[in-house]
Amino acid sequence: MTALEDFEQSRVDAFFRKITSRYEIPDPVSALVITHLLGERPAFLRAVGRLAEIAAVLPKPKSIDARALEEITALLSVDGLERAAFADPIRALEYVESRAAGRRIVLLDVGGYFAPGLEHVCANFSGQIVGVVEDTENGHQRYEALGKLPCPVFSVARSPLKDPEDYLVGQSVTFSAEALIRARGDILQGRPAAVIGYGKLGRSVAAMLHAKHVGVTVYDSDPIRRTQALSQGFRTTSTLAQAIAGAGVIVCATGNMALREDDFARIANGAYIASVTSSDDELELGALEGLYERTSTEEHITRYARTGHYFYMLAGGNAVNFLHGASVGAFIFLVQAEILAALGSLAAANHEPGLHELDATERSLIAATWLRYFDGTS
Repeated sequence: MTALEDFEQSRVDAFFRKITSRYEIPDPVSALVITHLLGERPAFLRAVGRLAEIAAVLPKPKSIDARALEEITALLSVDGLERAAFADPIRALEYVESRAAGRRIVLLDVGGYFAPGLEHVCANFSGQIVGVVEDTENGHQRYEALGKLPCPVFSVARSPLKDPEDYLVGQSVTFSAEALIRARGDILQGRPAAVIGYGKLGRSVAAMLHAKHVGVTVYDSDPIRRTQALSQGFRTTSTLAQAIAGAGVIVCATGNMALREDDFARIANGAYIASVTSSDDELELGALEGLYERTSTEEHITRYARTGHYFYMLAGGNAVNFLHGASVGAFIFLVQAEILAALGSLAAANHEPGLHELDATERSLIAATWLRYFDGTS
């Protein structure tokens, strides 16, 4: 989504005020905010600022809108985001101390960046880690994998309020992949597709490809999801190797390393590879260094080649839809409202360590409020 027009901005601000006004914060709280810094995001950050003092904003590097960055940098501290830095518990603690020493702080996360160092940070921080709010499925899995959590973690990833966004992200991924393929003078049709991962995003991508009359094979490590794909009319396979064999388009939608080093050798010559999330999460591209020669063929298309084998990587292996704004319209405000509600809930009252979600009543209130502001028929 591009920057909001004035009337749109006023409506979004009013919607967020309605959400944030429900929370009374007895003690001041700060926030460190990891976010996709897209065109509409300043409105969300203003809303965060009504609940917490923003200690710093850390934009995800592959999804930064220049105008939004300029606007936010003029008002708030903006820091670079590197997963490697937060993977080191000592460096993670040093960073949190540098921005929020001695304060009560909530960590707003997109992708589980704070997960590796969370136990160390909670145990040694000079202030208090009030909790974490996580937005994504891969991030949810990273916190879940920690087992016993040292603080409350509110997850938005599996909320029904996220379903509209996930559906529309599938559309935008398919649109962007097709746009790049057409930039080479090629088309989707006639190329068998493989969708790796049949979660909410994978389902949407598979459905959009099917709507474009592309044959789709689905692979998911979870046999339950494979039965779901089969019931929707998709061909399924029990192994990743079978899924990618002969596929002319491969869409990676696992959030958990869809393709590793050995898998790339099985990819058909001339195949296109697209991802719905960052390359660090989906693709073991670092392992290909020295094995494949990389050349740029068109903008955002990289040809990987070695003797007898070549394939094309779209958008450098990062979320392909961000090339075209990754817009899901006003539906993104549903998800952002739930993040705000989770932040407000953490700041307003104590919660036990562990994974939490908003209850159905709170989600229904968010949906009803959204409909009043953004659905002209309601």
